[in-house]
Amino acid sequence: MDAGMQDRALGAVLAGACGDALGAAYEFGPPLPDDEPVRMRGGGPFGWEPGEWTDDTSMAIPVLEAVANGARWGETRTHGRLLAAWADWAQDAPDVGAQTRAVLARLSANTEVAAKDAARAVHEQTGRSAGNGSLMRTAPLALAFLGDGGKRPLAAAARRVSDLTHHEEDAGDACVLWTVAIRHAVRRGRLDVRRGIALLPKARRTLWAERITAAEQSQPRDHTDRNGWVVASVQAAVAALTHGDGLVDTLERAVRGGGDTDTVATITGGLAGALYGASALPQEWTEQVHGWPGKRLDWLRGLALRGLERGPRH
Repeated sequence: MDAGMQDRALGAVLAGACGDALGAAYEFGPPLPDDEPVRMRGGGPFGWEPGEWTDDTSMAIPVLEAVANGARWGETRTHGRLLAAWADWAQDAPDVGAQTRAVLARLSANTEVAAKDAARAVHEQTGRSAGNGSLMRTAPLALAFLGDGGKRPLAAAARRVSDLTHHEEDAGDACVLWTVAIRHAVRRGRLDVRRGIALLPKARRTLWAERITAAEQSQPRDHTDRNGWVVASVQAAVAALTHGDGLVDTLERAVRGGGDTDTVATITGGLAGALYGASALPQEWTEQVHGWPGKRLDWLRGLALRGLERGPRH
């Protein structure tokens, strides 16, 4: 792996965490004017410290740890360990997404079968389960599938991890599209959100192509009212990526869109970081960003490097 590819792979993880911390203070707020500065200021509805990441990055950490430890994503025990880690974290976490919390509360065991049963039950009870809670944690998964031939097994793994908590197809589709786009950006240095459309069920490919086209013609604020929905989150992120000028501007645009700002900026950061690289992050951010479990950004970097050193694992 050359230095540029490694930088982009690290960017997929680190820029997501930075976007999360940047958006935390603005969560549930209205869209901001285009010229309003976006600061790593902390606060928000959960009183985050300046530079503190939220549940988005906290839930991605067990995925990243699994990648660093050489997990096999076709094995059920890998998914059981993820569930155990999430359930342990959620006991004391100040912010857990409603869908995820409901599923974890229903778990009869930390197994993939039990999780999918719980996700289905929550969906049947509420009538929906296509929030952005599985997409926000998915970026690190791409690091395990960077080798030749990794696109299709990555798509399968992304959907399988999404299905642990989110029953609706939209959530799984979004995770497939986003991780495949991240993989392509890391490998080639190019943005192509449509890269994974062929890996979706045939009946849903045209729908997602139309959604992406509409997003490219929009701004993040056009999706504020519904950006807790995974489709609107994807569209807001695509809008930020389409119009952004570099990594920092792209993340700031995602936050200015308002609404679920920490998650939209996390999602945006995963793909923008894979495009521009970790080296594009400001030093002010990399020195300040931190969070559960009492770690800083360098710790995430170390986990990501361990994963990259293990090489592709299908």
